[in-house]
Amino acid sequence: MTSQTLKTKASVLENLDAVRAMIRRHKRNDILFAAVGLLALMLGLLTLLTLFIDLVMDGYPRFNLEFFSNFPSRRAASAGLLSAWVGSVLVMAVTFLTAVPMGVAAGLYLEEYAPKNWFSDLIEINVSNLAGVPSIIYGLLALGLFVYGLGLGESILTAGLTLGLLTLPVVIVSTREAIRAIPVAIREAAYAVGATKWQVVKDHVVKYSQGGILTGVIIGMSRAIGETAPIITIGALTFIAFLPPSPITDVAPYLNFEWLSSGFTVLPIQMFNWLSRPDHAFHTNAAATGAIIIIVTLMMNGTAIYLRYKIRKNIKW
Repeated sequence: MTSQTLKTKASVLENLDAVRAMIRRHKRNDILFAAVGLLALMLGLLTLLTLFIDLVMDGYPRFNLEFFSNFPSRRAASAGLLSAWVGSVLVMAVTFLTAVPMGVAAGLYLEEYAPKNWFSDLIEINVSNLAGVPSIIYGLLALGLFVYGLGLGESILTAGLTLGLLTLPVVIVSTREAIRAIPVAIREAAYAVGATKWQVVKDHVVKYSQGGILTGVIIGMSRAIGETAPIITIGALTFIAFLPPSPITDVAPYLNFEWLSSGFTVLPIQMFNWLSRPDHAFHTNAAATGAIIIIVTLMMNGTAIYLRYKIRKNIKW
């Protein structure tokens, strides 16, 4: 064996040792990163769990049917959430009808139809920025536009439109991300058999991305249900002992839209009202309300995860 061969063999062995050392170092870094991530996750979950348990323990005496069926009262023991949870449901209904159709349509247009030029890039940048704007800014915008500009007043419609603006960027971004996850081969196969652009979007793109779209919609709605700053800004009532008119009547055409212009309150506002009072009994009501908001939010997010799993499981690629 020549000296040149020995040198080459030694060089190869050195390279192998360097590669093995690099692999070991990368594995250690992976394990370290996973451990730090798991620690951060557990710290966040434990903090949330501790706060939730504290709220449940403080508000446990008020977890009964009377708490949901009574109006707010000056007496803490008989005060309830009736007007607050009814107001939240009505406001969320307006928010859903405002943000979801427009957000999904905008996401489809930007991803499937919009030309790739500077104008569409500008829209994408602004949509992404709007998703991170503080909620109080939306409240100030709604105060000037809806309350004073359009004269809608401090109503359920104003609150729904405000939270709709807040939710709209989240729906658009989640819709686009869900559409981008669809393989290009599905579109090409549909075009190959003669499908039109609209048929591809309606029968394939939307069908396969509906799980991700639905997840984004529910997560956006779960964020909106706990917002307080924009609702306070547009003048939500802190004490209300009546319900808005019913949206459904027994007289044709069986729909009533007077509730849209009615005064309202929502769960976070009612919680804020009780927390601002010095009596500790009202703080118990506030703790129970906070626990209910967290439970509703967790249920909405859990539902989103479950529906996404079921939809993706039933789709055959």
